[in-house]
Amino acid sequence: MQPKAKISNFTFFCKPALPERERHAVSAWLQSFSPSLVALFSQVAATLVALMLVAPVFAIFELEIPSIAAALIQGGIAAFLGVRLGLASWWLPINLLFSSALVSTLSFGIAPSWFLAGFVLLFLIYWSVFRSQVPLYLSSRKAWAAVDKLLPAKAGVRFLDLGAGLGGMLNYLDTQHPDGKFSGMEIAPLPFVLGWARKKTTRGNYSLQWGDFWPHSLADQDVVYAYLSPVPMARLWRKVCEEMPSGSHFISNTFPVPDVESESVVDLDDFHHSRLYVYRIPARQEMDTSV
Repeated sequence: MQPKAKISNFTFFCKPALPERERHAVSAWLQSFSPSLVALFSQVAATLVALMLVAPVFAIFELEIPSIAAALIQGGIAAFLGVRLGLASWWLPINLLFSSALVSTLSFGIAPSWFLAGFVLLFLIYWSVFRSQVPLYLSSRKAWAAVDKLLPAKAGVRFLDLGAGLGGMLNYLDTQHPDGKFSGMEIAPLPFVLGWARKKTTRGNYSLQWGDFWPHSLADQDVVYAYLSPVPMARLWRKVCEEMPSGSHFISNTFPVPDVESESVVDLDDFHHSRLYVYRIPARQEMDTSV
């Protein structure tokens, strides 16, 4: 009977602190936040744990540890919390090494103004990445040429680049099709400003607008192009199906629409060996089976 008692005690102490239903609710709530915010929470929580629980233990035994070792302890706690909170596996080394990298950098004696300048620069480039989970990707010249070949052969073709970056795609297509109506949207301030300066310098006829494309209507476009990330693709497919004319086309660079078969795939022999996924916008009666 004694072994059974031990198994019972082990089961009692090892079962989750929260019932399964509540744990699923907590997990779903955390997934509603951007991974970067969850990672930030992991770092803050790990710092508090290290200061309130780990540091007193070292103080009791009168142990002194180097700053880099303390940072690695904090990073280990942050990495553990990140995994438990559902972050992707590639966040683990980031959480683990963030504090130690910060401590190492501070030891170089770099003036704080350089850190501020770096932060401002990254903020202007990546802007709302923490919310949108869409970093800055720039389309290659081979992507420009491939998209050019995919445009419908008609005068006044209407084309929209979602996340136009520096405006390279728009500038290229505008020179190839002077009668076309090319436009783009970019939400990051610095890429938009550089793209706007490029447009002024080249005197392009295309338009470049600063802002979020989600509220923007796609109803008058023949082709919509995007180079975003896997995160918004399902939502973006619903948007193009609801707003774009039937028979028009949506082109995604690198990131396919999940669970939707593309009309064609174009392999690009560029640096990243990218692919263009070309989708025909279905008729309204086809939409239920397409999404």
